[in-house]
Amino acid sequence: MSAATDRGMAGRRAPSATRLAVRRNDFRARSHPAWWAFLVHRLSGIALAAFLPLHFWALGQALHGEAALDGFLRFADQPLFKLGEWGLVVLLAIHLTGGLRLLVIEFRPWSGLRKNWIAAVAGLGFAVGLAFVLALVG
Repeated sequence: MSAATDRGMAGRRAPSATRLAVRRNDFRARSHPAWWAFLVHRLSGIALAAFLPLHFWALGQALHGEAALDGFLRFADQPLFKLGEWGLVVLLAIHLTGGLRLLVIEFRPWSGLRKNWIAAVAGLGFAVGLAFVLALVG
């Protein structure tokens, strides 16, 4: 195809496949706070979804009798499980507040980046995690 037929109506060249690929894989966007908020929201959702089968299995121990449930609860009283509970609470708080942030962005007429919303989501998620740790310790 010649350069004359490759030009658009304004006389500019149409972007080639190579230039489009470079634009899509631009790593500079990954340093942006909104990209990190997107990534944390998606990863926290995946982690929470992966936790659900384990949670249902633990609840199912009650169906096998009181002894089976008590055995699982004694096993789950270890510090590693407490750390995991804290991680789940933080993931849930971050995912919840990130989802609320997205709803505000969708349904409010504001424009712009809203970096303050991203900071508020992170701060609120970690505040909930801190409150949970203090409840575990105290």
